[in-house]
Amino acid sequence: MNLPLNLEMDGTAILLPVRAQPRSSKNGIEGVHAGRLKVCVTQVPEKGKANKALLKVIQSGLKLKRSQIELYQGETASLKIFRILEISREELYTRISAAINPSR
Repeated sequence: MNLPLNLEMDGTAILLPVRAQPRSSKNGIEGVHAGRLKVCVTQVPEKGKANKALLKVIQSGLKLKRSQIELYQGETASLKIFRILEISREELYTRISAAINPSR
């Protein structure tokens, strides 16, 4: 399975590029666009609310523990990078695919 996603390694962590879509009508992982995981949240981008919501959506969508994910870059930008810990690249790809195509 090959997702057009630019996953980079940072030591043992994986850097997951994300395009945030705040003020969306629903929370969810929408797919991959331009090499980034597109994640929609209903929160507004103020005082870190959208970032917290993004963390939750990615965490639950990819079945990660809270300790496995952190915002690494892009605190105030729509293009963000999350650091994912304690998971192999292959497993992360598998979980992202499952999150994007839940019917399969």
